[in-house]
Amino acid sequence: MRLHWTEWLLILCLAAGIPLAVDAFWIEPYRLETTHYVIHANTPGFGTTPLKIAELTDLHTTGVGRLERRLLAQLDAERPDVILITGDTIAAIIGTYGEVHELLRRFHAPLGVWLVRGNWENSRPEPNERAFYASAGVHFLLNESRPLRPGTWVAGLDDPSSGQPDLKAALRGIPPGAYTIVMFHAPAYFDEIAGRIPLVLAGHTHGGQVRIPLMRPFWLPRGSGRFLAGWYEENGSRMYVSRGIGTSNLPIRFLCRPELPIITVEP
Repeated sequence: MRLHWTEWLLILCLAAGIPLAVDAFWIEPYRLETTHYVIHANTPGFGTTPLKIAELTDLHTTGVGRLERRLLAQLDAERPDVILITGDTIAAIIGTYGEVHELLRRFHAPLGVWLVRGNWENSRPEPNERAFYASAGVHFLLNESRPLRPGTWVAGLDDPSSGQPDLKAALRGIPPGAYTIVMFHAPAYFDEIAGRIPLVLAGHTHGGQVRIPLMRPFWLPRGSGRFLAGWYEENGSRMYVSRGIGTSNLPIRFLCRPELPIITVEP
């Protein structure tokens, strides 16, 4: 029996679709990519020693599984000076803070592990969050700042898309001439602070998570603004938006691998 051309087309579509689905569901979400960048502080107070930063965002963890083990291995290989976590550690709806704690306590860096809220931490708050993060060895920042080392400070804001960021409070106490890194989750807030901070780190967008060539992302969360992934610069401020580690809504990635950015700030 001869097949009609429409039947052949259906067969071809199915033949192409099956491997793409396998990639999107079972391969690409676990193909963690470590990206490397070098920038210059251009701030006299920064000192003479480089600072190696690992940015983690959108972990959405359900415990230490296949992806998380790869992340831990890559962190061990990179040996960053500091780990900065820009929100959404808990998995949407199904995740627990016990699973988050299991992963967070495995992160270690000489200058510490620092974390800010994402929209999911605000949607599903941990009642005793400061004690919770402290018990995992993590420094929690909520509209406040702390010194990382002489001449370098880190400030953390509440998630701009779901909380109440207060930049004035966060920057209070930072000495003039210090190099300042600001962390927050939703990147649209960059337009509010560009020109005031040399380095900003954000996440939230997942890089679009599913990217079809020549097409805009199907969905970006509220608070993404005009930002998708990578570097953005305005009025002397630089922001890096990471594609993140985990997934949201659907456990798929296509042409948008999970990412561990390593940013080295040189004097």
